[in-house]
Amino acid sequence: MAATRIDCDIHPAVGGTRTTLLPYLDDHWKEQVVSRAIDGLDLNSYPPNMPFSGRADWRPANGKPGSDLKMVQRGAFDQLGSSHAICNVVYGAQAVFDSYMAAGFCKAINDWIAAEWLSKDSRLSASIVLPLQAPDLAVEEIERRASDNRFVSVLVLAQGETLLGRRHYWPVWQAAAKHKLPVAIHAGSAYRTAPSSIGWPSYRYEYYLAEAQAFQAQVLSLIYEGVFGKFPDLKVVLMESGVSWLPAFMWRANKTWRGVRVEVPWVEREPASIIRDHIRVTMQPFDGPPDAAGVADVIEQIGSDKMFLFASDYPHWQFDGDDPMPPHLPDSIVSRMCADNPLETFPRLKLAA
Repeated sequence: MAATRIDCDIHPAVGGTRTTLLPYLDDHWKEQVVSRAIDGLDLNSYPPNMPFSGRADWRPANGKPGSDLKMVQRGAFDQLGSSHAICNVVYGAQAVFDSYMAAGFCKAINDWIAAEWLSKDSRLSASIVLPLQAPDLAVEEIERRASDNRFVSVLVLAQGETLLGRRHYWPVWQAAAKHKLPVAIHAGSAYRTAPSSIGWPSYRYEYYLAEAQAFQAQVLSLIYEGVFGKFPDLKVVLMESGVSWLPAFMWRANKTWRGVRVEVPWVEREPASIIRDHIRVTMQPFDGPPDAAGVADVIEQIGSDKMFLFASDYPHWQFDGDDPMPPHLPDSIVSRMCADNPLETFPRLKLAA
């Protein structure tokens, strides 16, 4: 096992708004949380009691999967073999309709993770949780936290208000690029619209599988709206997106661009080459073929060994056993995705012993 193995996606859980976050809220929101009994703001995308949200052996005796720091340390580091990990807090603050409430709660989450997790284990880093409901408030939160280099990216949901390439989000991406913070787009929905492109599914199984459509739509939006032309140093990490959809998506994006590029003259290169330069993907869940030859074909078709980032998705149940590494990956890919690729993608990441 490599000495450096950076897990780019683990999930500390907010125990409760009236317990975990209360000390970190300002006076107004403290009063609101208590008087209105605001507590369980878990996203419908990840209900804590759903088996997928926490593998059985990663569930504490009391509380949510991922809510106990010591248990997370044992799981992510001792059991799964990571040397460092990036914390991504997926919580309902990213989905509430009140933008001021979202900003207050995101601020509290970021202060909580810094004080209660990052300060207690130098192997941990984190993403800045953003209130993307109000881009100006999201920029304020980036600027407020940017001086703390333990925050190495910014975190948004794959399905939010509108497509992420739209110009009203550009100040957020500008602030992120200025501070060398890649944009982590994580699976999950604010449920402003149907999770499927053509309506509401009947089952969560449909919703989770359809997440790939959301990631595809966001990638196209960022490319065709011109985000990467405007911010050439910006990196975007697709977290929990799957991998095997990429080759056909890249081929089709290239083919269509060749036919209608007159509509977007600022996109001067094939979309696939832009994707290889700017987009990164975490490797859990891994949805590749079940055989080594098939996996090798997918890797070759994607055409870049820089795009892949090691991740366990702890405590989400993506695999059994103690090995979070997807099977049949070439050794050259494994070595890059554990250290070189994360360090290139997250330039603020400092590795402590």
